Amino acid sequence: MSALAIQLAGSLIAILALAWIAHRLGLGGDARIRSEGEARALADEAISGFEPVEIALDKAGMGALCRDARGRVLLLRRHGSHWASRLLDSHAHTRLDRGFLTLATADLRFGSVTFDLGDKAAIWAASLRRIAG
Repeated sequence: MSALAIQLAGSLIAILALAWIAHRLGLGGDARIRSEGEARALADEAISGFEPVEIALDKAGMGALCRDARGRVLLLRRHGSHWASRLLDSHAHTRLDRGFLTLATADLRFGSVTFDLGDKAAIWAASLRRIAG
C-alpha cells in the first residue's frame, strides 16, 4: 500500500471514530420543540418559574412563543443544537405574513426568527400589540 492510501484510510477511520463518539454523546442532534410539554420545560429552564398559560409552536419545531399569566411573552428559538430565549419587550419588530410571524428583540445579537404558526399567527400578532414599547 502506498503512503497516500494509508493516510487516506487512517483519516477515514478517524472521521468515523469521531462521528461515532459524537453520536454516543448526543452531540449535534436535530433540536426541535415537538410538544407543548417540551416548550414548558424550556421556558422554565430559561426563566425559572416561568409558567406558560398559552403556547404557540412553530410547525417545523424551530421555536415557540410562550405567554404567562402576567402577559409576558417568551420567545424560544433554536441556536445550533441548543435553545436561546428572550422576553419580548416590544411589538415593534413584529411582522405578519399570512401564517408566518417574524419576530425580533431589541437585542440585535439574538437576531430575528420567523415562525410558521398557521392560523394562530394573526392572533399572536394582534396580541403582541399589548406589549409596551
